[in-house]
Amino acid sequence: MKGNQAIALAAVKAGVDAFFGYPITPQNEVPEYLSKYLPEAGKVFVQAESEVAAINMVYGAAGAGKRVMTSSSSPGIALKQEGISYMAGAELPCLIVSVMRGGPGLGNIAPSQADYNQATRGGGNGDYNIVVLAPESVQETVDLIKEGFDIADTYRNPVMVLADGLIGQMMESIDIDKPVKKRELPPKDWATTGTRDHKGRNIINSVYLNEDELEAHNANLQKKYKAIVQNETKVDMVNMDNPDVVIVAYGTAARIARSAMIMLKENGINAGMIRPVTLWPFPRRAFDNIPKSAKGIMVIELSAGQMIDDVFIANQGRHRVAFYGRPGGNIPEPEEFVEAVMDFDNRVVTP
Repeated sequence: MKGNQAIALAAVKAGVDAFFGYPITPQNEVPEYLSKYLPEAGKVFVQAESEVAAINMVYGAAGAGKRVMTSSSSPGIALKQEGISYMAGAELPCLIVSVMRGGPGLGNIAPSQADYNQATRGGGNGDYNIVVLAPESVQETVDLIKEGFDIADTYRNPVMVLADGLIGQMMESIDIDKPVKKRELPPKDWATTGTRDHKGRNIINSVYLNEDELEAHNANLQKKYKAIVQNETKVDMVNMDNPDVVIVAYGTAARIARSAMIMLKENGINAGMIRPVTLWPFPRRAFDNIPKSAKGIMVIELSAGQMIDDVFIANQGRHRVAFYGRPGGNIPEPEEFVEAVMDFDNRVVTP
């Protein structure tokens, strides 16, 4: 199944009640398929008049206690950032799918990883975080879509699945019914559904005009984010027993790096890999396990380098850090990664 179609079907399997979005390449098949799947399942599909309208429709449906999602690509996600900040402030769960393309600006429609900072730092205002999940295959995308809805409902927080144009457009065999982690989801007794099941009015907003109240609200948010860091950090450790060099990559770059690791082995270099599955929270503790004997860390991204800042923080100066990146939407061959690792000393960078 094509990646974007699998995203749509996975959302249906996860019990999504409503989708609100606006077309943008290379994720157009997500709303295209959902416009077919959701009405057939008795659910809601709306193509909004803009990305700004779409995210605010998501806000409203989430506030009514519905399981809701949107999808877009790089410039479209930029337009949604204000609404995402509002939802984080109002503690509303939703799933956001971002299928990255080349940038900055309108850029192109080719695969890219240049939206790492956009996803993990966010363009909205205030002290907030959203969970960011980064799949490297269509199957993992399906799995993370399903789990992402549950994470959002568990913590009352937006969750983003950050893929790229390659994952969205390529076709792979998948098990759409593969089970994911079972969770005991809390009741949505905070939703604006009237007072039949609870006393008093439920009011949802992110406005706290009193400074002390807003500070207390921020303290509660930070407490929640700490729980997310403790419970939801995900990382894939590959061949990390005694590596000569450690590659750090996510998504499509990690997929290419797996082939490069085989080629490096043939050249006498035993490479390991730390693959963050959650970009936020970033798996900092994974870097504690890099042996002192390792030559260093090679960060590989399909960008000019954005995840590298989190690697510097996690590394805490213990190992040298080198970088190889390809911005603009070009997909590198594994041989390029091999050459970069073998040229490690000339690619070392500093914070």
